Amino acid sequence: MIKKINRIPANSVSYILICGGIIIFVILLGIIPLHRYSSSRAEEVKKIKDQIQEQKDLKAVYQLLDVTSKKKEMLSLPNPPKERLRRPDVGKFQDSFRIEAKRLGLMVVALTPDTKSITGHSQYLIYSAILKGDFTDFRKMLVALGALPYVDQIQEIGMRQGSDSMEFRMKIAVALAN
Repeated sequence: MIKKINRIPANSVSYILICGGIIIFVILLGIIPLHRYSSSRAEEVKKIKDQIQEQKDLKAVYQLLDVTSKKKEMLSLPNPPKERLRRPDVGKFQDSFRIEAKRLGLMVVALTPDTKSITGHSQYLIYSAILKGDFTDFRKMLVALGALPYVDQIQEIGMRQGSDSMEFRMKIAVALAN
């Protein structure tokens, strides 16, 4: 048996080549760029998802820092407008001093006015104070003294380490009205 080979007409071959060329042209100009665009978008989506996950992980750290920052004491020192005490009201300073020292955990050993500043028409009444306690409490005491409007200045500060606690000596100038 002899097989007969059918020939494809030349006209059909040209149509097949034209249609194949169009298909290849569509693939090269449409599908490949679209695939590249989709893969670049997929990478961007992955980056954004990673950033979102990182933000979720850092949320707990942020909340912890936020809570601790709100718990901190105010870092600015008090600076009230200055005023002067009248001579009959000088006991007000002693009461305020003792109350603040007790509140801060310091023991007032002595709080005595200087005899030279009591007599005459001095603008200041000088107090000599001796306190015992911890250094951090003494630091808070200095800030508390700065909050009193009639304390003009602290002239001297001395510290000595004792066997059980520190001893603090200071001279405080209280502004007096004439």
